[in-house]
Amino acid sequence: MTAFLQALASGLALGAIYGLIALGFNITYATTKTFNFGQGAFLVPGSLVGVSLLLLAAGKPHFGNLTQAEMTMTAYVLATIASVVVVGAIGIALYYCAIKPFVGAGGLNWVLSTIGFGIIMQNTALAIWGPASIAVPSPLGSEVWRIAGAGIRPQEVLIAVVAVAVMAVLDIVLRKTRFGKALRAVAFNPQAAAIVGINVETIVILAFVISSALAGLAGILIAPITTASVFIGLGIALKAFSAAIVGGLTSPRGCMLGGFLLGIVEALVGLWRAEMREITIFLLIIIVLVVRPSGLMGARSVEKI
Repeated sequence: MTAFLQALASGLALGAIYGLIALGFNITYATTKTFNFGQGAFLVPGSLVGVSLLLLAAGKPHFGNLTQAEMTMTAYVLATIASVVVVGAIGIALYYCAIKPFVGAGGLNWVLSTIGFGIIMQNTALAIWGPASIAVPSPLGSEVWRIAGAGIRPQEVLIAVVAVAVMAVLDIVLRKTRFGKALRAVAFNPQAAAIVGINVETIVILAFVISSALAGLAGILIAPITTASVFIGLGIALKAFSAAIVGGLTSPRGCMLGGFLLGIVEALVGLWRAEMREITIFLLIIIVLVVRPSGLMGARSVEKI
């Protein structure tokens, strides 16, 4: 039972990260019916920019290791905000460089362009920070909380709380605000949205900014658990995209549900046989797509002929 609870806690934290990145896939798909397949690379500046700011504030070079005494909650929050802003701004560059040139064009050229943009960004980070990982202490300390014998790190709780809060805010924004209504109008019919006075390009750019910022947030949140590195993004982003498919690409709640589900399944299967985790996850995806192609909470699309 202790091992089960331990795996459940780890799975919830990992699933929260998957869910955050899946929300990024959701918002760009809802607006433009496209994805940023380089999304994993956006975790890299999300973690490294924030950590570098913390190091510089401590009087150290932009690469190195932080001590627990140098990590405070105030500094971590400020570094997180800075990371989110920087990575969100990179989302603007992504739109103009990798998405806009192919808007309205046939084919899937944007797929390769977003992958290429991510590779360029990752290798730029490699040139700046190098291949070494940076150990990052948690702002909540290194103490392990014990619940029914299972050890839970405070950072894992922080990740889960932040992810659920972001999902709730994004869900309210999309459903209740003028921006959310404008975004849904652009997704439904860009031409009609432009006719009624909605600046379609601005809405689309904001969607990519939010998507990129969510990946940046995930990067700085997970750094105290996995370390900050230029190689952290690809595997996480692939599973986050899988979470969006399982939960439903059209539903923020579904994306978060899919993230938690995949994280928990991955952790629990790892208790049995670690090499079966990937097999189980993608087998689950296939089953969900066969039974419910739109995902667990995705809206069914109906075409009239």
